[in-house]
Amino acid sequence: MKILRLLPVAAAIATCFAVKTRFWQQDERSDFEKGSLTHLSLRSDGRLLLAPEFPEIFDSSTPYLWTLAADSKGNLYTAGGGSGSGSAKLFRIDPSGKSSTFAELDGLEIHAIAVDSKDQVYAATDPDGKIYKLSSAGKPTVFFDPHQKYIWAMAFSSQGDLFVATGEQGEIFRVTPQGAGTVFFKTEETHARSLALDSHDNLVVGTEPSGLILRVSPSGQGFVLYQAPKREITAVAVAKDGAIYAAGAGIKSNVVLPQAPAQAPVVTPPTLGAGTTITVIAPTSRNNPQAGLAAPVAPAIAGGSDVYRINPDGEPRKAWSDSQDIVYAITFDRDGRPMLGTGNRGKIYRLDSDSLSTLLLDASPTQVTGFGSGSHGEIYAVTGNIGKVYRVGPGLEKSGSFESEVLDAGSFAYWGRLSFRGSGNISVLTRAGNLNHPQSNWSPWAPIQTDAQAGALCDSCGGGRSASPASRFLQYKIELAASSSAAAAEVSYVDIAYLAKNVPPVVEEIEVAPPNYRFPASNLALTPSTNLTLPPLGQPKRTSSSSSVEVGISQTLSYAKGYQSVRWAAIDANGDALVYKVEIRGVKESAWKLLKDGVKEKYLSWDSAAFPDGEYEIRVTASDAPGNPRDQALESSLVSDPFLIDNTPPQILNLTGTISGNKVEVRWKARDARSNIDRAEYSVNGGEWLLAQPVTRLEDSPEEDYRLELDRTSGEQVIAVRVTDEFDNQTVEKVVVK
Repeated sequence: MKILRLLPVAAAIATCFAVKTRFWQQDERSDFEKGSLTHLSLRSDGRLLLAPEFPEIFDSSTPYLWTLAADSKGNLYTAGGGSGSGSAKLFRIDPSGKSSTFAELDGLEIHAIAVDSKDQVYAATDPDGKIYKLSSAGKPTVFFDPHQKYIWAMAFSSQGDLFVATGEQGEIFRVTPQGAGTVFFKTEETHARSLALDSHDNLVVGTEPSGLILRVSPSGQGFVLYQAPKREITAVAVAKDGAIYAAGAGIKSNVVLPQAPAQAPVVTPPTLGAGTTITVIAPTSRNNPQAGLAAPVAPAIAGGSDVYRINPDGEPRKAWSDSQDIVYAITFDRDGRPMLGTGNRGKIYRLDSDSLSTLLLDASPTQVTGFGSGSHGEIYAVTGNIGKVYRVGPGLEKSGSFESEVLDAGSFAYWGRLSFRGSGNISVLTRAGNLNHPQSNWSPWAPIQTDAQAGALCDSCGGGRSASPASRFLQYKIELAASSSAAAAEVSYVDIAYLAKNVPPVVEEIEVAPPNYRFPASNLALTPSTNLTLPPLGQPKRTSSSSSVEVGISQTLSYAKGYQSVRWAAIDANGDALVYKVEIRGVKESAWKLLKDGVKEKYLSWDSAAFPDGEYEIRVTASDAPGNPRDQALESSLVSDPFLIDNTPPQILNLTGTISGNKVEVRWKARDARSNIDRAEYSVNGGEWLLAQPVTRLEDSPEEDYRLELDRTSGEQVIAVRVTDEFDNQTVEKVVVK
């Protein structure tokens, strides 16, 4: 999604995010994925297209269906499990669409169905798998028992032999038309998870847990085509050109995601190999389909899926990948393009080329678990959560719609033109409101007021002004329908202009720095001296003296006697560049005096010696004038807490030196009119300055008494006394003792 594009570019650079027309542009897959598709497909290059028809053919009222096959008469056979009845149902749907329970078999589920060239139906049950042969009336007889726990897939060769992929020993069986079966190939894996045959009767097998894709010749000679980085090969399919497509899922390190808690009893079918599980909702009454339904439960599998293409010459390459969707099934459309059935979001994808793919359909059930082909080339999909059968195409939907995500302008905004690029019959509507989710309290959908301006830009361009009221949030909807022209109905670009209403900036905080420090000029670095580092505004103040310069969001000041500094924090909801005016006044004064106008930094230093001692206040006014027309610029101010300016040194009173034997007693009083005494020092005969302690031992008031007892020396003694207040003002006096 591209947002906040400013025009022209030169103005954008000069004014940052000034209140100018902004554009919300959507032309990528990631933009449209955030919206809601109805009867539309989304291509990976960001094109919205009419989706294939996707009518529901059958609702099994069971939690899931795994497999589907068709006979030459047009009958469809499908099965799954999870009904909790102790038997697995096999359903038949005749060419007229009438459905019935064709058979009930011992077992929890049916994971594989196969139909031979004579329209004989075979079904495999799990666990403790057996293969049943069904009569035309649906009567089952055991055809073959491989003595394996799971039967994952079955497929007939051109010679009429049935190949069976099993687990938990990962063996492939070949069963003759008479029901005699033997182990044909051992994968040396836990599960032979998926199975397909190419035009030369070579088997293509996917395994778990090593994620192997093998080719097994008709003579039983195996060859690993590719070892996938994923743990389990959930599906394999062979294209007409001989290329192999395989889906890998699961992380080999056995990292699994915890299952989400369900709100109703759930049935968990046997694992799809170690690490792949689909959790399904317990069946409910058809008269109350919502009763007992829980939120969709994610499979215990991490890492999404990869789809690999192995070219006829054996070269493997990754053809598709998704970090969330798990591929359960692969088939091909009438043009030979691979289609992927996925969970846990119920999406069907199509691989259009090496660089393009399309999100074809979004099924309401949360898993698309299998595909099957009808007698006339129709494509059917079976689903889990809930178990249903859908037909995919072959025609396209007559119309579809897309609802965008919600645009947040950040503040109250005016909505302008909406432009789009596409073909077919396109209608665009908008709605707006001041809640971040569209609800009944938003404005109703309103068509844009179309005009011919966009058509001047390109033949496929259109647009018009939004009729939605000014507000903070906006959403658009595209309604797309086929036209009589040969061009496909599609939309590839949407652009919405809007103007956020200018709001005044806010000065959030003002902080007066300790006296006698100044900020460096914006184009000068600090020179090593006594510096003061201030923490970021809003953090505890921990000042320190140093000769180094602090770099970063903290700010460093240099010592400068008599200077006063102030800094502040300010924001602008529109993102405008700000300029500041700084004023000062005494706390008992009414008029503000200008210190400096047009300040671009968020700090200012000035020489306080020009101001009489006393308490003052600072007012900082922020203006967004740099980014707005003069008559639309706004400003706001904040006044600081009172602070003291004190440039007058303290007084030294009653300084005396009295000789008493071999000692000299020195006494004085220090007094300051505005601040506390910070320290007192003395020096004898020009020696170094030594600290003197007040009589009370504490320097905590504007007036302190001091008493020193020094050793008497021969001759004259000059004793100097220096007193400093909290503002670093000093005074020096002396007494001569003879």
